[in-house]
Amino acid sequence: MRVVLCWMIFYSLILSTNSFNQIPAFTATGKESEAPGSTCFCQLSGTVDDCDCEVQSVDSFNNYKIYPVLRSLLESDYFKYYKVNLIKECPFWSDNSKCKKEQCKVSPCKEEDVPCGLRTNLNKQNNSEPKKCACVKDDAVCISKCKGNLGRTTSNAYSKEANEKCSSECIVETDEEQRLGALDSSISNKSLEAFKSWRVHDDAKHDFCVREDESSEHAQFYDLTINPERYTGYKGKAAHRIWNNIYKENCFKPDPLTPGYQNFLTSKSLGGLCLEKRVFYRLISGLHSSINIHLCAKYLLAPGDGAFTRDMWGQNAMEFQRRFSPEKTNEEGPLRLKNLYFTYLVVLRAIAKASPYFKQEIFYTGQEEQDAELQKVVMQIAKLAEKFPNHFNESAMFMGKKASSLKEEFRIHFWNISRIMDCVDCTKCRLWGKLQVQGLGTALKILFSEKKIGKPGSSFILKRNEIVALFNGLARYHTA
Repeated sequence: MRVVLCWMIFYSLILSTNSFNQIPAFTATGKESEAPGSTCFCQLSGTVDDCDCEVQSVDSFNNYKIYPVLRSLLESDYFKYYKVNLIKECPFWSDNSKCKKEQCKVSPCKEEDVPCGLRTNLNKQNNSEPKKCACVKDDAVCISKCKGNLGRTTSNAYSKEANEKCSSECIVETDEEQRLGALDSSISNKSLEAFKSWRVHDDAKHDFCVREDESSEHAQFYDLTINPERYTGYKGKAAHRIWNNIYKENCFKPDPLTPGYQNFLTSKSLGGLCLEKRVFYRLISGLHSSINIHLCAKYLLAPGDGAFTRDMWGQNAMEFQRRFSPEKTNEEGPLRLKNLYFTYLVVLRAIAKASPYFKQEIFYTGQEEQDAELQKVVMQIAKLAEKFPNHFNESAMFMGKKASSLKEEFRIHFWNISRIMDCVDCTKCRLWGKLQVQGLGTALKILFSEKKIGKPGSSFILKRNEIVALFNGLARYHTA
């Protein structure tokens, strides 16, 4: 939200006229003010709809407490590497084509550039039993993996104990694993695969997004810091089809009795809908607003020729006005910006709720000092989130006789949106779309899980990719 309240205010005030003076001005300092003769539609104030929270309190908390800490977190190896398959086929239409513009491309990481701990421990979870690791002498890769597994149950993966066990043959096996291992010989491979698929199916019932298969040969690591989200020139029918499909096919429908009824929701047609359906729309609208703001902030102003000149990126205030000004959006623009605040609050609440889980999580990359420091930073953010006084109240949702069916409908709608991300033609847009949708889906998974999060014996689990997406998603709303 810093982009809206900083450079966009300045440039939009230059371009604005008195016709835009429809919303009280709010500056990044947390004080209301009015520029002589004009204010900007992007200077928001008042209450965030469906939350007991003021815009000013969110800005103050975000700019002065979260911002200084979150920035360092995202520069760490654990959070800047995201593994994803970007060449999945679109499940909804067959005439999908890839954007061939240079600006749409992304650069996957070379294997040697990714920390060993991330390559060898993709699915390392907290509260899980250590896996068996057998190493041949002098096998450096296996030994590194072994140390990683030891690090889950010892305070120092690089201790004398770890090095001695890994120097020749390293086997990390619990009594329970030994017992189960003795039984494995009587269980067919087919049965073992069935057991595994049942577990995956049971876990997937609680997911709000399609699960990424990080073990797929097509899944690659991407460094988010060298593949930033920005406007690539991806537009037109292909881009519109994505958002039309999201809003018209996967958001809930407005009440037919709403004045000026249309077959899809807008901020003005939410009246008469239950809280759950309003929340769903505001989340998608807030996500959409965040993406649009970042595209306007890093806009392709002039493409390079590939030989003598480079692409020129910069801020496009005219495009920002086109997407958000009241006059050019039928008064919807400022409401969309407020939905950005709403989405931020939902993700912030999820991080606060998952704080006990993060306290037990090992943010493992194989770099001992960085990993230990990262744990402290994550918990600092989680504790800050816990202290925020006006959280979104998820307990008010899914009450009454139809709660179960409504919750499942809510989940399936969002799950379908995660599938639509595989239909985005622009590869860079697909990368950031999948990341942000997964981050929001992870927040919903946390908020509406029936499992006890972070409690001893709980089966609630977040994969590394979910954690990475969750915090990067918060960062997108936070910097918008």
